[in-house]
Amino acid sequence: MNWDIIEGSWKQFKGKVKAQWGKLTDDHLDEIDGKRDELAGKIQEAYGVSKDEAEEQIKQFEDQAKD
Repeated sequence: MNWDIIEGSWKQFKGKVKAQWGKLTDDHLDEIDGKRDELAGKIQEAYGVSKDEAEEQIKQFEDQAKD
């Protein structure tokens, strides 16, 4: 799935993002506001992973969102 679709439908995807990355708070999700770079940064902070790992997790999330 194209990230533009997720960004444009952020309110609908917030629940799925929260389910995937449970350490992210509602405040985090409001800050992210559909921005992929912001999501990657928050994942890095919350889970202590590298930028590459955060990007890989987001890519997997995108692939799952297709289904």
